[in-house]
Amino acid sequence: MVKNSKSPSFETAVSELESIVQEMENGQLPLDQALASYQRGTQLLRQCQDLLSNAEQSIRVIEAATPEAPQP
Repeated sequence: MVKNSKSPSFETAVSELESIVQEMENGQLPLDQALASYQRGTQLLRQCQDLLSNAEQSIRVIEAATPEAPQP
């Protein structure tokens, strides 16, 4: 799988998203900055959801390809 060089890792995206939420909850951002932060947050959320979905699909593929252990 090729990663887009502009896309942060899952952990980096979650960390940035947490920072954005904290800033917005503080309520001290000007409206234009709050809107930009909201937009960035939605981008990060979608990216995280896509990464989790891809990881889940990979796990399904691995589980399907792995034979079950024999029952004793």
